[in-house]
Amino acid sequence: MVGMMNRDDELRIVRRAFAKQIAHAARVSDPRFLEALAELRREDFLPPGPWQVMRFPGGYQQTPDDDPIYLYQDAPVAILPEKGLNNGQPSFLTFLLSLGRLRDGERAVHVGTGTGYYTAVISHLAGGAGRVTGIELEPDLAARARANLRRCANVRIVEGDGSTVPLQPADVIYVNAGASRPADLWLDALRDGGRMVLPLTVRYTTDDRREMTRGAIFLIERQAEGFSARCMSTTLIYPCAGARDDASEAALAAAFEKGNVAKVTRLYRADDIPEERCWLRAPGWSLAYE
Repeated sequence: MVGMMNRDDELRIVRRAFAKQIAHAARVSDPRFLEALAELRREDFLPPGPWQVMRFPGGYQQTPDDDPIYLYQDAPVAILPEKGLNNGQPSFLTFLLSLGRLRDGERAVHVGTGTGYYTAVISHLAGGAGRVTGIELEPDLAARARANLRRCANVRIVEGDGSTVPLQPADVIYVNAGASRPADLWLDALRDGGRMVLPLTVRYTTDDRREMTRGAIFLIERQAEGFSARCMSTTLIYPCAGARDDASEAALAAAFEKGNVAKVTRLYRADDIPEERCWLRAPGWSLAYE
């Protein structure tokens, strides 16, 4: 009977409904996402409530109290509001994770793990035979992620710059911060057939004078003859501190200005591609139409 239901049972029902709504919004049919989102307690990966929930375009809105039910909606929730760092929008992050097509037993890297909520989803996708490395630059967040994921035996959390932390060969790399170029280290780490979900972005300043970036999400895949590249979505995202350089950012800004990003098909680790084939050319790399 509903009247006899305890609070934990109520929240389990809410999480199951949340999981179905998020998977539908993300156009994801893989049942492993439903299982992960229904099982994970989002409140365990956030600071104590009340919470700051992002409302577009108005900014953060505080929940009335610390009832976790407010967290099971498709909205970012602040983890470091003074820096604009959030536990991101569930449907968008679920969509990005789905692009990696992570299979049971594969090895994944999550650059920008935050407090670990989406790393926990990746852990579920990788399964017991898989391995997940979460990398976080902010020391406090890395410590919280390590504590939050201590029961996930297939996860290792590393504090550091995700563009310089040495990596073992990986099947999937998820970059959860805006880069102005693909780090050589990430491309080197991708196994044959490996996939990287990469936001390539340019910086801008928000109304409250915080630095953010905007651009596009690219799916990079390693193939025998090189790397394919496809634009999958636009994005607004926090900058990736170690994967930015001024020349690449200027090239990106010019490329976004001219449009045609949907026609990009290849990533080259060279800048000598003929001009008529290039969407973007920057020192040492290019995005091209063929």
